Amino acid sequence: MSNLDQVKGNLIVSCQALPDEPLHSSFIMGRMALAALQGGAKGIRANTVADIVEIKKNVDLPVIGIIKEVYGDSPVYITPTMKEVDALMEIKPDIIAVDATCREHPDGKYIDEFFKDIKAKYPDQLLMADCATPEEMVHADELGFDFIGTTLVGYTEQSKGMKIENDDFKIIRDLLAVCKHRVIAEGNIDTPEKVRRVLDLGCYSCVVGSIITRPQVITRRFVDAIENK
Repeated sequence: MSNLDQVKGNLIVSCQALPDEPLHSSFIMGRMALAALQGGAKGIRANTVADIVEIKKNVDLPVIGIIKEVYGDSPVYITPTMKEVDALMEIKPDIIAVDATCREHPDGKYIDEFFKDIKAKYPDQLLMADCATPEEMVHADELGFDFIGTTLVGYTEQSKGMKIENDDFKIIRDLLAVCKHRVIAEGNIDTPEKVRRVLDLGCYSCVVGSIITRPQVITRRFVDAIENK
């Protein structure tokens, strides 16, 4: 079994902390990944070259690599241009995830051209499409992304009001019925029961982030329960 095969039917933990967050530190993310490994995670999703390098020092798990970079008022920030792809390829994560929504990237390209540019330069690199709507997911599948992710459901203008869990994960069920490539559930999969359900439906793997690795988010859920009694 290859290193990547172990994520099939298992949990990937997203270990990320942005500059304005209290755990922002490559060292801390490395230890967070180690904690995820000790808890049984079979893969890691991580942001920035520095964090990925540190994580790889701590765990021998497959990594989905991204670089979050904001360009002006562009809404696309997950590995948005070839500059970020090139930087990630210096350390060669197992998978690189990019924004695969219908929105214009900061360099003026749309996902069709961006995908072709990446594959032309790095034909053997596995790519994951971070999508927000069912139409974007089907389109990414048709383009040939190796993994189709539900990462951005509800987070874009085009997917406003959508919730991944609605109607027993209808978005995922409909996608699995037509998708030729592997589906990774991600985005607001915030309970063990949701993880179990999306895997039972047939997702290749499931990424869980904030509810495991962002203490301020976890704390807020408890405080909200107290304040909203």
